[in-house]
Amino acid sequence: MADQEHVPAEPGEVRPTGRRNARLGQTVTDMVRSLALVLGVIAVVIVISLRPQPDAVKVIDPTPALVQARIEADYPVLYPADLSSGWRPTSARWEVLPDSAPEPTWHVGFVTPDDAYAQIGQSATENPDFVEDQTSRGRLEPGDGEWQRYVANDTRSLVRVVGGVTIVVSGTAEWSVLQDLADRLSATALPTR
Repeated sequence: MADQEHVPAEPGEVRPTGRRNARLGQTVTDMVRSLALVLGVIAVVIVISLRPQPDAVKVIDPTPALVQARIEADYPVLYPADLSSGWRPTSARWEVLPDSAPEPTWHVGFVTPDDAYAQIGQSATENPDFVEDQTSRGRLEPGDGEWQRYVANDTRSLVRVVGGVTIVVSGTAEWSVLQDLADRLSATALPTR
């Protein structure tokens, strides 16, 4: 080989040097190990970032809907008086529902201090579907008292009709919490901030 004349390579041409390339020592196994390491780091990041996050409770101000309902309704629109600071209003509306038409329905929903749900529904409708919808198709439990109890799966409801106006206090809260909410209903109470 020593007697070969050295001819320069043309641009872009690769000629063997006769020596073994040091990079050829890096094998497919080394690449697989490197790829596995990178994928492992990515997997750890994904696992950490995809942990289920609890949904934050979106607290709203029910005052505008309550004021509108009290202006437009022909009956006293109720709101609970003196709720503790742990009660968080999450929804409030004054609207006509399919089962209350043509009468509008007052609705206000809360997350309780124990993170259960409670709501108040009130309408002057005579449609029997209103109670069925508000109680989640609950069945009437036997009993006496001014409030009738309905139960449907994990939903409890207290229903009362006064002067042609149906009031429904319902939710996933315990009976005692719902009864306390019903006992606090007032035609003059306003939300506190």
